[in-house]
Amino acid sequence: MATVGWLADVLRAAGVQVVEEGDWRNRMRPGDFDPIGVLWHHTASTSSATNPHPALGICINGRSDLPGPLCQALVDYHGVFHLISAGRANHAGASGGSGPIPAGDGNTLMIGWEIDYNGVNQEMTPAQYEASLRATVAVLTRLGRDASYARGHRETSTTGKIDPSFIDLDVMRADVAARMNGGTAWSAVVDNATSGRFTASANWRVSTYSGQRYGADYRYADPVASSDVAWYRVNVPATGTYRVDAWWPANAGYNNATPYLVATTTGNKTVYVDQRATGGQWRALGTFALPAGDANRVGVSRWTTGAGLVIADAIRVTRVS
Repeated sequence: MATVGWLADVLRAAGVQVVEEGDWRNRMRPGDFDPIGVLWHHTASTSSATNPHPALGICINGRSDLPGPLCQALVDYHGVFHLISAGRANHAGASGGSGPIPAGDGNTLMIGWEIDYNGVNQEMTPAQYEASLRATVAVLTRLGRDASYARGHRETSTTGKIDPSFIDLDVMRADVAARMNGGTAWSAVVDNATSGRFTASANWRVSTYSGQRYGADYRYADPVASSDVAWYRVNVPATGTYRVDAWWPANAGYNNATPYLVATTTGNKTVYVDQRATGGQWRALGTFALPAGDANRVGVSRWTTGAGLVIADAIRVTRVS
């Protein structure tokens, strides 16, 4: 049976912070282990800055119905990789096949990251995503595989698993591929204070109220049944597929159905978000086909039937393909 005792060195060389949990190199389940890919999961536990790895003990020791170890590594709230097993672990179950990963024994075929967030009303933190990307790139490079060998448990599961929640797995693979090809994907951030890149009427007032803001301040306006869009101008380098993320500070008094407009190759698309929650972080609006050129690409509209102030803070556009 193969082992991945090299994992600590490979991850550290990639800039990932690593904690080796006990005798992780000799902690494993009996059976075959000859991995060809990496599988992403979420733990279903609620992590936080002060409780960054609530599922660590379970991932090491297992549950009453499933003996540990339950993954090769747990990724905590801060993006720290806790190494749990260098061998076979009970994380994947049966694989129904996905991409180049064949049907068969997922615990033999895959190295598993358990990313510690609940996946119901909590998504992975930016630190968890960044560390998981770095680790996946490093491991697939070591295995001699490309980005298509990175999968999510919901893609391989034969029992209806939903993990990892709140992540576009095609975008994840595109991010992995971009880094494996020698760099990061093209990305641009436009804040409400970015010179020449944000336009809004005088109805959009300036606030510094929330500490969840991106940058020094943000804009807010009352909802109204008319068109009064705050626009973000983005110089898109080439026609292609792009992920659009938005950042807003959350507050109970903000709008529960804020319309974001994305100017695509086939016209404006509207995405509604609840700005009462999940603030102070990048939230994906989706992936869109965008035309090349310098123009208003993302907007925040006041035209909503939702209650509460409409917020315009920052957006990010990242090329996927």
